[in-house]
Amino acid sequence: MTRDVFALVESNTTGTGRLFPAAARALGLHPVLLSADPSRYASVGGAEVVRTDTDSVEAVVDACRRLGSGRRVAGVATSSDYYVETAAAAATALGLPANSPAALAAVRDKGAQRAELAAAGVRVPRFTVAETVEEVLAAAGETGYPVVIKPVTGSGSLGVLLCADPAEAAGHARALLARAFDERGRPVPRRVTVEEFVSGPEYSAEVLDGTVVGITAKHLGAPPLFVEIGHDFPAPLASGDREAVTETAEAAVGALGITLGPAHVELRLGPGGPVLIEVNPRLAGGWIPRLVREATGADLILGTVAAFSGRPAPVAATAARGAAIRFVVAGDSGRLRGIDGVAGACAVPGVVDVETYRKPGAEIVVAGDFRDRIGHVLARGASTAEAAAAADEGARRIRLSLAVRQEVPA
Repeated sequence: MTRDVFALVESNTTGTGRLFPAAARALGLHPVLLSADPSRYASVGGAEVVRTDTDSVEAVVDACRRLGSGRRVAGVATSSDYYVETAAAAATALGLPANSPAALAAVRDKGAQRAELAAAGVRVPRFTVAETVEEVLAAAGETGYPVVIKPVTGSGSLGVLLCADPAEAAGHARALLARAFDERGRPVPRRVTVEEFVSGPEYSAEVLDGTVVGITAKHLGAPPLFVEIGHDFPAPLASGDREAVTETAEAAVGALGITLGPAHVELRLGPGGPVLIEVNPRLAGGWIPRLVREATGADLILGTVAAFSGRPAPVAATAARGAAIRFVVAGDSGRLRGIDGVAGACAVPGVVDVETYRKPGAEIVVAGDFRDRIGHVLARGASTAEAAAAADEGARRIRLSLAVRQEVPA
């Protein structure tokens, strides 16, 4: 019997993106990856691969229609932040489940997203969208230092910096505004947001079909960067704070029209309660869906495929444990000589997965974002605290050997 097709418009090349084909097969669907450059993927999870111009909605729609052999496309989606609008527009053209492409375009523009949230009464940091260094400095002066300056589009903490004074703000803004293309070689808007810095711990609410499934506690590296170096699930929050974070996240996705499928909602718990940092119309990165599954048994990837293919697959918790991940992060740029201690990390009670992303000989360039991660240790425990302690111990046992680059005097 010919199975219905689930089409993925590209995918994130690391993390849980490669697990989507298995989820599709679990729902009786045949996974097909549409990609402009299949060589980017070390693994496609067993999906059929069809080379397609994924920057073109028309090309994606045509590729879906040409899959042929009596197969019906049941859903079109993506696990990549960069292609959510394309996937939604193609699904809409094919009469398949999707969020509004126009709503997604507004969500992916951080300035437009903030404006919509503020208009809906969702608490966000004070912010200004700026197109010149002069506008950045004027906004920062009015907001008060330190300020967070970031591109209006992007993910993974790319280009996000806490600036302490006008010199730092001007330098960072000048570098961002000079960028014409993103890391995929696609044109980027030459606009940035200048935002109030909200103090307090950071969390993310993992949302599916408009409802919060759980809340993740985030561990960040040292300022002025915002590199995520670990996650704990479920976050150890007091009941009142958990309710407040849940209400804020669900109000945000409702206001933005992201009512189908996943959303990853980042917040800070400030002195006056939750402040919404940003909404991402996709599943969380950083292996958070795996943490959710290890802790609760709920499969967010399966739920996502079900949502976009019109299939019932309730995401129900079957356990009440804790899970945590710690990333191995390079502190310096240089050539990677080796990674020691992996076996020792695997031997820590509670550790269920240790993975390294780079091989000896690889050139490491510290970028100040998610690309600095070169491995992880993932643990499960009877509680979040137990899992976090195991992940911490496992990460401590891993040691990097780098041939650090030497600066040549001018």
